[in-house]
Amino acid sequence: MTPELLFEDDHLIAAYKPEGWLVHRSDIDKYEDRILLQYLRDLVGAHLYPVHRLDKPTSGVIVFGKSGAAAAKLQAQLDSDSAVKQYLAVCRGYCPEQGIIDHPLPPVADFKHQRKRPKSDLPKQSAITLYRRIATVELPYPVDRYPSSRYSLVEVELKTGRRHQIRRHFKHLSHPLIGCPKYGKSTHNHFFAEQLHCARLLLHAYRLCLRHPETGEEMTFVAPPKGCFRSLLKQFGWRLPDSPTSPAVALAEHTQQPRN
Repeated sequence: MTPELLFEDDHLIAAYKPEGWLVHRSDIDKYEDRILLQYLRDLVGAHLYPVHRLDKPTSGVIVFGKSGAAAAKLQAQLDSDSAVKQYLAVCRGYCPEQGIIDHPLPPVADFKHQRKRPKSDLPKQSAITLYRRIATVELPYPVDRYPSSRYSLVEVELKTGRRHQIRRHFKHLSHPLIGCPKYGKSTHNHFFAEQLHCARLLLHAYRLCLRHPETGEEMTFVAPPKGCFRSLLKQFGWRLPDSPTSPAVALAEHTQQPRN
């Protein structure tokens, strides 16, 4: 798949990033030639400024500024939690219906000189993830030690933006994401790749809500998953959330309900 332009004006663009593409060149994967920033610059014929990033195996909505000033204003929204970043993920098992994962995380050590440092030397940073389960499926296959295998489709909202935060938080929750070689479980990853023909990380940036950097107008960009992720949704009979209710709103409504 190739990237898709979702929105463009004089100040910013929003695009769909396919899985397997880097947002920009990086020494972490210096031989990868699918570079989103370069592709979009050529597509729109303008210089673009990164605002945020998506990991290489993650697909979904991403925005770029057309000037340094526009990018800085957009980035400030993302850093201050005034923007809404929502994802779709598939995890192992039936995770709780909804909740908050408030679990500090140390920085991810990507480079050799970082990995040489003892983990105790890496200070943990605040990391908060909200989620709600929106669908489940039970398959009659003994993938692990049980006679059948259960999975959940989860809507996730980030309140902080730590590296690999969603994947690390769902591992902490004991419901690792499917398709993640680092924080997932290989038996389930292999099952999805070999039996369900979906050999990718099942994490997708589904919805991004923020204000226009020049006019202040509220903007919402939505992009459903494509490829094998979309095929899985159909195969499992899972429907995407069509209401604007976010995990944060759903959680607030739940906690405000009177208790018997």
